[in-house]
Amino acid sequence: MDFFDYQDAARKKTSALVVFFILAVALIVLSVYLVCALVILFLNHQGETRLDLWQPHLFVGVMIVTMAVVLLGTLWKIHELRGGGAAVAELLGGRLIPQNTTDRNERKVLNVVEEMAIASGIRVPPVYLLDGEPRINAFAAGFSTADAVIGVTRGAIQNLSRDELQGVIGHEFSHILNGDMLLNIRLMGFLHGILLLALIGYGVSRGASRVRGRNAGAAILLGLVIGLSLMAIGWIGVFFGRLIKSAVSRQREFLADASSVQFTRNPSSITGALKKIGGMTGGAQLETHNAEQASHLFFGNGLKASFLNLLSTHPPLEERIRRFEPQFDGKFPVLPVEAGPALGFDDSEGLAEVIAPQFSSGTIPFQPGPVVARVGNVQPKHIAYAAQVVASLPDPLRNAVRDPVGAQAAVYCLLLDEDNAVSQNQRQMLAGSADPAVGAETEMLAPEVARISPEARLPLVDLALPALRHLSGDQYRSFRDNICQLVDADQQVNLFEFMLNRILLQHLDPVFFGRQKKMTQYYALDPLRKECAILLSALAYVGSPESEGARQAFDAAVSQLGLPLELLPLEQCDLDSIDQALDRLNAISMPLKKQLLEACAGSVSFDGRVTIEEAELFRAVADALDCPMPPFVTREA
Repeated sequence: MDFFDYQDAARKKTSALVVFFILAVALIVLSVYLVCALVILFLNHQGETRLDLWQPHLFVGVMIVTMAVVLLGTLWKIHELRGGGAAVAELLGGRLIPQNTTDRNERKVLNVVEEMAIASGIRVPPVYLLDGEPRINAFAAGFSTADAVIGVTRGAIQNLSRDELQGVIGHEFSHILNGDMLLNIRLMGFLHGILLLALIGYGVSRGASRVRGRNAGAAILLGLVIGLSLMAIGWIGVFFGRLIKSAVSRQREFLADASSVQFTRNPSSITGALKKIGGMTGGAQLETHNAEQASHLFFGNGLKASFLNLLSTHPPLEERIRRFEPQFDGKFPVLPVEAGPALGFDDSEGLAEVIAPQFSSGTIPFQPGPVVARVGNVQPKHIAYAAQVVASLPDPLRNAVRDPVGAQAAVYCLLLDEDNAVSQNQRQMLAGSADPAVGAETEMLAPEVARISPEARLPLVDLALPALRHLSGDQYRSFRDNICQLVDADQQVNLFEFMLNRILLQHLDPVFFGRQKKMTQYYALDPLRKECAILLSALAYVGSPESEGARQAFDAAVSQLGLPLELLPLEQCDLDSIDQALDRLNAISMPLKKQLLEACAGSVSFDGRVTIEEAELFRAVADALDCPMPPFVTREA
């Protein structure tokens, strides 16, 4: 299976989840009806009136009320989590780690996440620290890569070495790449509706116990019977909730473990973390009262061990370890829950040259099929490359992009034109429209940005994105307007400017203007012929400006799609048209995205000569379709 197959499988799991959910609700309805019928039977028995157990009108009423409660509970939780990964992290007590933190352990986890993000082609996600959790655990949450977050516990950053932390973060990035996050958030919404009856039962029981008066005894008894019955039925919901989570999550955990080892080529990184969990009292158990509804998100089992592990969301630790260490004897090193001083480490630990990475140079020969297979396929060379790119940045620049002011300035510097006259106009424009502090920082960073390698420019943008998310609404609008003016300063848009603008719009606009829910709407490309023609025509002109070469490149791409398309004139392939086309094409199914990317690759590589800029443009198109592609490290087919 590849990235597209895993994404499709995750969506099919959602359908299975709906079936399980319906079955659970049906059993709950029957249980509530049985309790109500028995209570009425008991009351009427005191009046010596006979009542049959089966009452159709009562059953219909119970069904409507119960389903309404479950549905409203589900919709309320889904609404509560509409903020995506950040909402989940805050629900669990997470604190956003600032990008410019000076805490050594916080800096360690941010560095690992940055490297993993650049290596996988995903924009650097925010990282949340669960300060109140002393044990080792971590999670990834979000609706898509655009709003994904990584969460780690205090116990994880204090007790794990850099290698072990890299293994855990690699596991969580696998969940992002394999489409598990959306499934997990939907699971949280569905299960809350099921568990709501237990909460109602608890409230009824407490209310009944406070009843006072001459005839309070009967009311208390009735309230306790109803309340305790609803709590018992609610625990039926808990049982089915755990059963559903176990059915959905276990194999995904094995896959994420295997992917982490593939990413790092270091099995001891993940087995080391699992052994430390096994050696802690309570394992990976969470302290938060929301652990039940979110346990399936975590790296380790966040709940108390269930009977024979039948309902556990995670496979046993020993089984996970023996997948990579068959000789493991089952003995775990003893590790105190309350760790002492944080582990000392050198942040370069774990960056040994697994492979000698080199920046790409010249041209990159590739074929459409193998290149598309790179999507979501992270290798150790990509992680080593990402570490090398980050290390190649000057310290002042690397530190500056972790602050909102410096992040804006760095992006402005990337757009300063090489022509002195144009650059002077751009600087004058910034002096009149940008914040004075940002303008001063731009002048200070400009020489540093001018010296970085071409391959480090987009990773620099990736590093700046988390800090840019902390701008105010007005600051972002000003930043966005300034970007447009800088791009338009020379009256033409080059490939890098297009890629930069597209990345910023795709990953920052939803933060400030509201997340646009992306749903699969098209299972065929025929309704999107115009959008396909715009995208493929634009790519054809990029690789072959002359009309004949562009037509041949376009025809090569169209042959991959099997659609009757015509090459559009260059003037119809402006940036606004391309942006709108990509927005609509992002709503096609995963198999179609794979087919479309193969067509794009066919256009780009038609002449057998693909430059670094063309390869990065192809990666930007893949990113716009939510198909993250690792960077091109060396000359590779």
